[in-house]
Amino acid sequence: MIMDAENLEKKGEAIYEIPREGDMKVPALVFGVPSIVEKMTQDRTFWQLKNVASLDGILKHAMVMPDGHEGYGFPIGGVAAFDSEEGIVSPGGVGYDINCGVRLVRTSLSAKDVKPKIRELCDTLFANVPSGVGSKSQKIRVDNDELGEVAELGIEWAVEKGYGRREDIERTEEYGKIAGADFSCVSDVAKKRGRAQIGTLGAGNHFLEVQSVEDIVEPEVAEKFGLHAGQAVVMIHSGSRGFGHQVCSDHLKSVMGKAQELSLPMPDRELVYAPLETAEAQAYLGAMRCAVNYAFVNRHVIMHWVRESFDSVFGDGTSESMNLVYDVAHNIAKFEEHKIDGENREVIVHRKGATRAFPAGRKELPPVYRDVGQPVIIPGSMGTASYVLVGKEKGLDLCFGSTCHGSGRVMSRKEAIRRHEGRNITKELWDSQGIYVRATDVQLVAEEAPDAYKNVDEVVRSVSEAGISGIVAKMRPLGVVKG
Repeated sequence: MIMDAENLEKKGEAIYEIPREGDMKVPALVFGVPSIVEKMTQDRTFWQLKNVASLDGILKHAMVMPDGHEGYGFPIGGVAAFDSEEGIVSPGGVGYDINCGVRLVRTSLSAKDVKPKIRELCDTLFANVPSGVGSKSQKIRVDNDELGEVAELGIEWAVEKGYGRREDIERTEEYGKIAGADFSCVSDVAKKRGRAQIGTLGAGNHFLEVQSVEDIVEPEVAEKFGLHAGQAVVMIHSGSRGFGHQVCSDHLKSVMGKAQELSLPMPDRELVYAPLETAEAQAYLGAMRCAVNYAFVNRHVIMHWVRESFDSVFGDGTSESMNLVYDVAHNIAKFEEHKIDGENREVIVHRKGATRAFPAGRKELPPVYRDVGQPVIIPGSMGTASYVLVGKEKGLDLCFGSTCHGSGRVMSRKEAIRRHEGRNITKELWDSQGIYVRATDVQLVAEEAPDAYKNVDEVVRSVSEAGISGIVAKMRPLGVVKG
């Protein structure tokens, strides 16, 4: 069995441990039911996880969520926390698409209301929200001074400019503005790339999806989130675009330079890191936070145009009842307080392809959700279910209040294109499930074929059985807009 080959020890339902070995400073935890864990053995996920467990200042254990797979340095789905004074920061622990994330918008429309107009709606969304590789906004262009405001103020900037509503702010992780953003740490190249991409979807796995709430699992929590069976909702998945990618590229170079200067041990060059006390680490954090805030603004502006699109298709005033449920970040490093060995300590948590999932009572949660826990939005692959989860107390003890972020790839984009014809997938989804897909490129549809991803039902079952998140609601797609 592969579990024997990887020396995995079962620690609970859907929880396995890789004991310390070699240079590992802490053990590693793997979350997943057996069928999910087995898929992680098909690439370098466990090797990368062991490397993360070898980093200086790591606390408790390194972790990978059930949607985990091989990434850049850290595995996708990786979570690790480091001491706030003696620890490190690793750009590979955040990734290139800084604050790639997802938000869910509820509507007062039913799926039955939306389905007859799903083609018109998706075509309108496609026209109103720029998408595709290198896509640029024709509606918003900022100069460097205003880009600095975006980067440091987050969605407060957007609301002041008339995009979205003030009540949206509290329903965004970090209230849409992470502290400590330093625009002086952002290169001119990154600024150039960021000026024209606010409110753009991008390509790859980013999407807009109109969905129907199919099942409610925790009715009281769902009611608090404003969700009910048969309701139409919209999911928005995008990140910091070329701005964040350039921030990562720029600071990987400077962090590598510092690591070489200090002769830091590196099991993998992609896992380059720097001690938090260094100027290079602080500069990366300052720039990364700018990209985090940029991504919050990007999704916020997209949501504004989604609301306008619904008004266009269903009549003026439709958007007035379209309220944000929550917005979560998937790729981020930030300081949080967690209990370690019975003591509250400040740590820097890296989540890469993982979602914060705080339980009821955490001070970071807005008052509206503080008594039930944080909404967690989990997109599936194109044509499959998506979920809303809620944070659970056990997640704080086990994984610094973290959970999965999606379904997780099991097939490379190249292989997906080799196996599939995009036009066939689009036709099949429409003919078999009534799901309308609108994309800039049929090849992209092939890249994102449903079988290129893990079974999202099994991924979500994994975090539920592990006890780190609870299932609140299940959604099904009605229409998909992709770059």
